[in-house]
Amino acid sequence: MTDYAAILKKEVVPALGCTEPIAVAYAAACAARALSEPVEEIEVLASRNILKNAMSVGIPGSDMAGIPIAAALGALGGDADAGLEVLHTVLKEHVEAGKRMIGAGKVRVSQKSGCESVYVEVGVKGNGHSASAVIQRTHTNVTDVVRDGRTLRHEALTGGAGTAADEPEMTVGGIWRYCQEAPVEELAFLKEGVEMNLSAAQVGLKGGYGMSVGHNIAQTGVHTNVLGTDMGTCAVATTAAACDARMAGAPVPVMSVAGSGNQGLVCTLPVAVFADKLHSSEENLLRAVALSDLVTVHIKQGIGRLSALCGCGIAAAVGASCGILYLLGGNEKQVQYTIKNMVANITGMVCDGAKSGCAVKVATAVSAAVQCAVLAMNNVHAPSIDGIVDRDVEKTIDNLGSVGREGMAMADQLILDLMTAKTV
Repeated sequence: MTDYAAILKKEVVPALGCTEPIAVAYAAACAARALSEPVEEIEVLASRNILKNAMSVGIPGSDMAGIPIAAALGALGGDADAGLEVLHTVLKEHVEAGKRMIGAGKVRVSQKSGCESVYVEVGVKGNGHSASAVIQRTHTNVTDVVRDGRTLRHEALTGGAGTAADEPEMTVGGIWRYCQEAPVEELAFLKEGVEMNLSAAQVGLKGGYGMSVGHNIAQTGVHTNVLGTDMGTCAVATTAAACDARMAGAPVPVMSVAGSGNQGLVCTLPVAVFADKLHSSEENLLRAVALSDLVTVHIKQGIGRLSALCGCGIAAAVGASCGILYLLGGNEKQVQYTIKNMVANITGMVCDGAKSGCAVKVATAVSAAVQCAVLAMNNVHAPSIDGIVDRDVEKTIDNLGSVGREGMAMADQLILDLMTAKTV
């Protein structure tokens, strides 16, 4: 029997900064701890997905973006016991030292081929010694640590690269039953994530971060009524604002879902806004968030932890649509309708790395989530003759996963090539 409570505990965790560069920082911190000497040089080897997602995103505690500064800060000031919050100990002097190291050419980054979509290997040198740490499959899964050629840690992965061999079996029906029947006390920890993500949104709503997507949508709605001030617009603005702040490197932690902070924002914030506007009980909010989180994890199992498809725009938005539907009083059949509507709608949204523009995609995806939930509440759904939508909701999710894993495999490298060829 699938332990959905354990899945939630594993997949819903706090993160400070975008999780791809933070995975690099975490590996660097683990390597530096194994070295136990002042770090003088850093070598990063990462999968194309990590490179793509970490290239343009702001790093908390600094005024810089990208992998080199993330690696430097992790090695020089990171907390190797803090997982995705590894940079919470970084100080100004670490930032300045990291900038000097990068300026001197002491931080090098290259691509690793034929590996997991989540793969980071960081080697460090100092005082005549060397050490390295490897993260694979998930953003904090340290599989190897070596110092001066001596293995300190090694954990073999099951299955081939990119497989879901160790992932639990999930179904929409099983998720629905769990969210209906679970003791509310078992879901209480999800409230922390809602509050954490709402705090990040408040930072972004003030403006001044990235493209200020959320701030501008909120202000336009209030002052000109071009966009209206309804629940849907509020959900869009709130979620996009949190993404604005996070992608710009604001030092605000968020609650991530399935390895992504932006996924966590999209999973929780639209649901939280609807719960507030509908005056839902705390219990209903928690059950709706649990439904959103678990549907997101289920879809990510098929797409892959990282892929050429936008995880927050597709997987998390599908989850959010289900959570909104729950708060509107929807039933299990209508949850299936919601998923089919979303798959028919936003499947083609690509991931071209973490960056300020993610907030625009988030705004689009949340708007779609609201629309699809409303359609499902009226028993309107994409028919099985449409595209990759199937009569069976699980087959529909499988089809989406196939598009992400197999259909978009070449797109990943192409997108990275286009990104690295730019002159800015």
